[in-house]
Amino acid sequence: MKLNVYNQIMAAQASRRGLLKGAAGLGAIAALNGAGLGAFTRPSFAAGELDTELRKQILAIPGVGKGQPTDADYRKVGALCLDGTKEMVKEGELKGVELTFMGLNNQNTHNFLFRGFLHPWEEYTGAKINWIDLAQADYNARLQQAISTGTIDWDVLEMGAPFEGDVCGRGLTSEVPDWVQKAIDLDDYVNYLKAPVGTWDGKLYRVSIDGDTHNFNYRTDYFSDPDLAKAWKDAGNKSEWGVPKTWQEVQAVTKFLKGKKIAGQDAYGYLDAPKPWGGFGFYFLGSRATAYAKHPDDKAWLFDVDTMKPRINNPAWVRAIQDVIDALPSEPPNQINADPNETGFAEFLGGTGSMVVWWGDVGAAAKTSDSSVVGDSCGFSILPGSDDVYNSKTAKWDKLPGGPNYAPNLAYLGWGIYVMKKVDGDEKKKKAAWSAAAHLGGKNIALWMSAYPSGFQCYRNSQHNIDEWVAAGYDKAFITSYLDSQFNSYNHPNGAIEPRIPGIFQYYSLAEDILANIFAGKMGAQEGADQIAAAWEKLTDQLGRDSQIKLYKAALGM
Repeated sequence: MKLNVYNQIMAAQASRRGLLKGAAGLGAIAALNGAGLGAFTRPSFAAGELDTELRKQILAIPGVGKGQPTDADYRKVGALCLDGTKEMVKEGELKGVELTFMGLNNQNTHNFLFRGFLHPWEEYTGAKINWIDLAQADYNARLQQAISTGTIDWDVLEMGAPFEGDVCGRGLTSEVPDWVQKAIDLDDYVNYLKAPVGTWDGKLYRVSIDGDTHNFNYRTDYFSDPDLAKAWKDAGNKSEWGVPKTWQEVQAVTKFLKGKKIAGQDAYGYLDAPKPWGGFGFYFLGSRATAYAKHPDDKAWLFDVDTMKPRINNPAWVRAIQDVIDALPSEPPNQINADPNETGFAEFLGGTGSMVVWWGDVGAAAKTSDSSVVGDSCGFSILPGSDDVYNSKTAKWDKLPGGPNYAPNLAYLGWGIYVMKKVDGDEKKKKAAWSAAAHLGGKNIALWMSAYPSGFQCYRNSQHNIDEWVAAGYDKAFITSYLDSQFNSYNHPNGAIEPRIPGIFQYYSLAEDILANIFAGKMGAQEGADQIAAAWEKLTDQLGRDSQIKLYKAALGM
């Protein structure tokens, strides 16, 4: 699809957004599994086929609208999805094997789910897993320290594709065996998560468990409120009151809402996440910047491809930084100390604010988390666009003939499971590690994780079956909006692709530290951006500029 046509379609869709309804009841499928886990038997399915009855059954655990899942629910799902393991591993075959798994403990998700999913796997195989739990802000430092000191103390690793340069590029990972590739059905992955993502030098090292893109989450009750609509018009605005379609509109709405009320509560607009978050917070500035910085005629948006010269201090990025500075006074008190977990889960899902950018977790938790109070008033879209886009080749701002420039931030390229090369010398341990990875990366568990709070979002084409979600209890309008916000981002012709280059989180962390000073008022947007660019240049020289250029081009498919 041509970009200008796509942008026109997206603009038209955005202008027609309406109120979304709450979740429906589970209906007939709520009674599934009433006879217990052991009573449900299924035929064997090939990797490319779907076991529709199993998928109905696991989606009813615990059921949409039935409260947040518990460890008991994770164990039930893990047990029901063991067929792939049983095809390759005999009961008790891996007894005596101990594996160490390193991953996150964010919001009681990630490792907490893996423990439950893998508990029945441990009981069946006889293997035992020991756990290393990390806060997201601590992840990069822990990983880099172990790599630099040669003290890797884990066998299985939950890791994002941006780190592949640091880990796979150093020869630290085990290649995915053929039997695992068949079991996880690579053809079902969305295209942007297929090779070269997960590969290094043409070899596959990753089992995907997540697909990542930032989407735009907004409150439908705000943008249908007649009092706010009247106040908007009375303030002299010529446009109709509605969901912003561009970042320029997001800024206008955020400033307008300062001091307003909705349902007797203080009204707020966009929720920024200025607090450093171990490098991961940089993605949230990136989502403000991509529509300004990612030109449809240029694959690059972070660095110049031929020199690795940073673009972080060009007019597009400086505009995004200035947007945050200008918006913070209109956001909730003490917003400068909010990290992304605060904005997504404590604020937005807790009823504060009307717009936030996040990965798919916010939408998945809106109707299935005990802490969410906005499940009946959430809408979703791809990231806002921009009325103009900066052209780094001409050093000018362009207005596109097709309308606003949209450039979804395909932030982080999803989490995956990686097995360390050190297990290759022990065939039994290697089989155990890859069996556990394949279990977590199966397409049925993937559906459940994207439907409930897990830390993960859709990454398979088979997850974009609206009827399947509706049968599970999701309102059709809600889930269509939610899934389209992700798949329209994955498939967007102007998506901002993450570079899988060594040190990428060192770049991001350096930026976060300086951005914190900018947002605190210690320096201006341009001055701070220049400091980030200088720090990035120094890091590129340390890592090897020629090598970084080569790898950056490869990451962009050039």
